Amino acid sequence: MDAAGSQDASRRWGGMIDATDVLHLDMDSFFVAVEILADPSLAGRPVVVGGTGPRSVVSSASYEARVFGVRSAMPIGVARRLCPGIVVVAPHFASYTETSERLVGLCYEVTPIVEPISIDEAFLDVSGAHQLFGDSLTIATTLRQKVLDELHLACAIGVGRTKLVAKLASKAAKPRVRRDGFDPGAGIVLVAAADELAFLRAHPVRAVPGIGPATAERLRRIGVSTVDDLALLGRERLVAMFGSAHGTTLFDLASGRDDRRVVTDRVVRSIGHEQTFAVDDRDLESLSSKVRELAVSVAARCRGRGVAGRTISLKVRFADFETIDRSRSLERPATTAGEIAAVANELLAAVELGRGVRLLGVSVSHLDEATLEHGEQLGLFTGTDGAGTEPEADSARAGVELAADEIRRRFGPSAISSVAAAGRRATGMHRRNGRDRR
Repeated sequence: MDAAGSQDASRRWGGMIDATDVLHLDMDSFFVAVEILADPSLAGRPVVVGGTGPRSVVSSASYEARVFGVRSAMPIGVARRLCPGIVVVAPHFASYTETSERLVGLCYEVTPIVEPISIDEAFLDVSGAHQLFGDSLTIATTLRQKVLDELHLACAIGVGRTKLVAKLASKAAKPRVRRDGFDPGAGIVLVAAADELAFLRAHPVRAVPGIGPATAERLRRIGVSTVDDLALLGRERLVAMFGSAHGTTLFDLASGRDDRRVVTDRVVRSIGHEQTFAVDDRDLESLSSKVRELAVSVAARCRGRGVAGRTISLKVRFADFETIDRSRSLERPATTAGEIAAVANELLAAVELGRGVRLLGVSVSHLDEATLEHGEQLGLFTGTDGAGTEPEADSARAGVELAADEIRRRFGPSAISSVAAAGRRATGMHRRNGRDRR
């Protein structure tokens, strides 16, 4: 699936998309999907991951198996009776862990605020990523495509104003099992802030965090089966039933109030940006221009986090999917896009491009805090070789980049770009217009 296909798979719940900054990413049949990558002959078959002992249970089930009623946590013996042709695969947790770490790494490429909550799902706060990557739906579409391109796995992403809504939206985006098969699902579902109550209250009461089987049964006995029913009970009744803290939390969640924040304990060790091209590129001048654009994004993200990096890295993925990484360390941190691009392009010049390049990435690491003193940034007068450059020129360059940051913040990520990028867009438009005329 390409990016356009991924975008087509998404759907909005409602019209407004403001303040929907929380994403919930959930992998589809994660363990089974990883096993299919290792053994493609399993594709399209009813497969479960689980042990073979008498007390073994299903850890993960393919959607082909779910059509027969097989589900996670079900005893393997029951799964075999429901689906006599089922394939049981022993788990390989090292592979799942490695893939999970790569997945989290892809999440960190779009935002530094990532909260993994299990091996195959995570929350992301993208409120600070709009300047570089667009609105939340665009970010979700980009991330889902990255997971497909890099890991060759499918995921569902929910987008909403709160954690609860985003998680329920990702569930709504997943494939749906029917009696005669399953639908692939929307892939991405965005719930607009103005429509979240209508979306939320249609769910069964078990969708609310903190309501397990026993609590759900207690509520069922008094006629509460949906989130709407729960909200209509009112705060006082819920507090009387479940105590002050738990009762208030249940009422707030059922009413759309969820102040749980996306939290991360990860220390950011590098900041980077990469781009996959629709057509393989072999031209050094064209690729150098793209490196400069990537450097602009990296420098802006560094300024946004108040850091500067001492090591510049270049990632090149060729048409045959071989990937190489090259890096160079400086005496002082690089603080401007010009410094980052200069080093990255020197690294690019030493790469043989004949096979064609399908992806470029630029990143900085060995990060230091960039202190602001009298309007100047740490390392502002450092050239790409670590030697001093003209203070006036570097100061002017930094000032221009800060002004560009502000323009993008106010008017969107495409409001200002490099001359080279504008030239490529104009060339592409001219070519499209030429084809139209013909």
